[in-house]
Amino acid sequence: MNTRPAAAGAVRSDGAGWWVPLVLIAFVGIPALFGSLRVIGLVSGPQLMPADPRMTASPVPVIVHIISAIGYAVLGAFQFSGSLRRRRPGWHRAAGRVLVVLGSAAAVTALWMTLVYPQPGTGELAFLFRVAFSSGLAASLILGVTAIRHGDVLRHRAWMIRAYALALGAGTQVFTKGIGPAVFGTSQLTLDLSLGAAWVINLTVAEYVIRRPVNRWTHQPTEWATARVGS
Repeated sequence: MNTRPAAAGAVRSDGAGWWVPLVLIAFVGIPALFGSLRVIGLVSGPQLMPADPRMTASPVPVIVHIISAIGYAVLGAFQFSGSLRRRRPGWHRAAGRVLVVLGSAAAVTALWMTLVYPQPGTGELAFLFRVAFSSGLAASLILGVTAIRHGDVLRHRAWMIRAYALALGAGTQVFTKGIGPAVFGTSQLTLDLSLGAAWVINLTVAEYVIRRPVNRWTHQPTEWATARVGS
C-alpha cells in the first residue's frame, strides 16, 4: 500500500504550524510578565510588584520557579512546530533535554512552595490541587523520558504534551480566576475551584490533541523516533 500521499499531506499540515508556538507563547505572556517583575524585585531591583513577605524571606525557590517555568513555556512551545522538528531533529533532541531540566525545576519548586509557604486566600482544596498537579508535571516528564528511552515515540509525545499542559496552568488561571468569581461570587471555594479548573481545562485539551482520530504525527513515525532524549 502506498502511504506517501498521506505523509505528504501531514508534512504540509505541520509546515503551516508555526502559529501554534506563537499562540502558546502569547498565552503565557501575562503570567510571564508578572513573574519577571517579581524576579526583578527579589534580586534587589526596583519593587515593581507588591511585596510578599513569604517570598522576601525565602526568595530562591520563587526565582528558580519563575525562571524555569517561563523558559519551559517559551522553549517548549517550539516543540509543537512540525517543520522545526523535521528540519532540525538535533535541535529538537537538545531542546528536549533542556526542557526536562526546566520542567523538573518548575515542578519541584512549585511543590516546595506549596508545602512550605503559607497560602493566604486559598483553602485545602487549592492546596491539594497544587500538590497533585505539580507532582503530575514531574511524573509526566519522568514517564515521557522513560518512554522515549524505550523507543515508544507516541507514548513519549503523549506524556510530554500532558506535562506542557500542566505547566501552562498559570496562563489559563488568568482567565478562570476572573470568570469564576464573576459567575459564582467571591469566596475561598470559588477561588480554589477556579485554580483547579485551569489545570483540568488544559489536560482536557491535551487529551483531545493526543487522542484525536486524525493525528498528523502518526504519519511520520521516523521524525518522532529521532527525538530521543537519551540518544
